[in-house]
Amino acid sequence: MHPTIRPQPGLLDIALYEGGQARVEGVSNVVKLSSNENPFGAPDRAREAFTRAVHSLHRYPNTDHLSLRQAIGEIWGLDPARIICGVGSDEIIHFLCQAYAGPGDEVIHTEHGFLMYKISALAAGATPVCVKEAERVTDVDAILAACTERTKLVFLANPNNPTGTMIGNGEMARLAAALPPQALLVLDGAYAEYVQGYDAGASLVEARDNVVMTRTFSKIYGLGGLRVGWGYGPQHVIDVLNRLRGPFNLSTVALEVAEAAVRDQEFLTRCRNENARMRGWLAEALADFGVPSDPSFANFILARFADAEEAQACDAFLKERGLIVRMVAGYGLPQCLRITIGDEPGCRRVAHAIGQFKGVRE
Repeated sequence: MHPTIRPQPGLLDIALYEGGQARVEGVSNVVKLSSNENPFGAPDRAREAFTRAVHSLHRYPNTDHLSLRQAIGEIWGLDPARIICGVGSDEIIHFLCQAYAGPGDEVIHTEHGFLMYKISALAAGATPVCVKEAERVTDVDAILAACTERTKLVFLANPNNPTGTMIGNGEMARLAAALPPQALLVLDGAYAEYVQGYDAGASLVEARDNVVMTRTFSKIYGLGGLRVGWGYGPQHVIDVLNRLRGPFNLSTVALEVAEAAVRDQEFLTRCRNENARMRGWLAEALADFGVPSDPSFANFILARFADAEEAQACDAFLKERGLIVRMVAGYGLPQCLRITIGDEPGCRRVAHAIGQFKGVRE
């Protein structure tokens, strides 16, 4: 700490976010299953758009993101004027905390929710409030009981990361209807595309003036390296967030590639179907080895072990074999490993290794 130059209160309380590990020293042929990335990469249309974009690298991007917003609106049946685009959905989350929470305010998140909710709340000077889940599933009654006159934002990932669980539309609507009048409900739909027929709360946004939805291109669209996300909400919220958004927050490349990706719904359907197939297979294979998981609606499963010691030992065993999964002790789940659903060879390889590990332990 410098003796006289000090950051704003709360900033030093932020633990640095650590992304999923990508390398193991001394091990080649690594399979990375730690960051919930699409094993099939980006759509061909997006790759082609990336190649074309090289000819306009000297041009500033447009500041209104109109073409991308119109494409999103067309595909998902939304009003483009109420869409905001950001550097991943993380930036939208950060904007919401900057705009609506500050010193003396509270921001609610669930106990196993995405770490960025707490980080963004602290960065805004607000107080994060952690609410218990019910066996790793969002508990609406517990959230409502935690609300006070200081509550400004309630973050809910649905499906949730890292648990993979979700609640239904009825419970989301009940939560939105019962919030204090000064509070916004933020529905994080980073994994929404993996759920057939789920609108990620868009209909709830349309019906109310206190609900915002966030989405990302990093997961099923395979564009994690470009960092593109978006939000949809009431006009009064979007107007505020656009005052915080930098005019050139997204590059020309990111805008053009994301537009090509969102228009390739055939790719999305193929990825969703293959993810569901291998997710079910992997969950069943691990259960046969005595490693249970809750029904997951995302592109990962949360494998549960007897205790933290066994989870750590399994993690080390997998790394020795070039298989990188995610320890989630930082999410309050030290006895668990989050395993991304990779392609079929990757899923079979990790299942075989965990079977070997359990055999050694027994």
